[in-house]
Amino acid sequence: MIHTSKETDERREATGPRLKVSEEAVLPLECWCLHGAVGAASDWRSLAKKLAEHGISTRAVDLWRFLECQSVSMSDFGRQLNAQAEGEVARGQRRVLIGYSMGGRLALHALLAGGSWAAAVIISAHPGIQDLDQASSRRSNDSDWACMALTIPWSEFLMKWNAQAILGGQIRDAREEKKLLQRRREIARSFVDWSLGVQSPLWERLGEITIPTLWIAGENDPKFVDLAEAAVALSASSSLAIAPDSAHRVPWENETWLANRILEFVS
Repeated sequence: MIHTSKETDERREATGPRLKVSEEAVLPLECWCLHGAVGAASDWRSLAKKLAEHGISTRAVDLWRFLECQSVSMSDFGRQLNAQAEGEVARGQRRVLIGYSMGGRLALHALLAGGSWAAAVIISAHPGIQDLDQASSRRSNDSDWACMALTIPWSEFLMKWNAQAILGGQIRDAREEKKLLQRRREIARSFVDWSLGVQSPLWERLGEITIPTLWIAGENDPKFVDLAEAAVALSASSSLAIAPDSAHRVPWENETWLANRILEFVS
């Protein structure tokens, strides 16, 4: 059963046996999932169902609620998310942070801000642009997306967004796509506050992340395979998994593989 908390977050309780982490201990585990740009908490429902069947609860975070009232930097987001997670320690669960694309970049900021995460999974995420000209170009491009998110018909905006070669088309049904219209202001703001062009490069700080961290990229997404390989080389606690038959949108292009890989990683 899906529950909502913190407004529009979605939580799914485990339905199968609890995760066995050793012969002596069986601990409850909850994965906090951060969606990508122009995404929604509901994007994780199918994966959450698979994890629930194997004893793992999930909380899909609605990232747009952080931008409802004001601008929030990526660093501030990380601190806010950690504070919310700390407030639930009493539930006695180990927590794993999972982030996809933009959500992966936000997850990195949360990890670097501390928190009591037991592990992390970073999917198709960029640690940061180091070239100043490239960063400037990205800011300009994201500014254009922000403008379109606010001004052109929503269906046209979504069509343009999903038509990007890296994304490979629509991933959710028309009803879920339409629901995003209610968040167009926050989505537009995210292209400014959370633009990759605004993000400070995190490469030199990746070694500060000491919890087990699994970096994932799709085998047909060579740019992000290279980024993940470079990131793993900078952190002794990191490992790499390449998703077969997948490009950028690994959680939807090879969901079963991802669910199994997460289960192996957290066991």
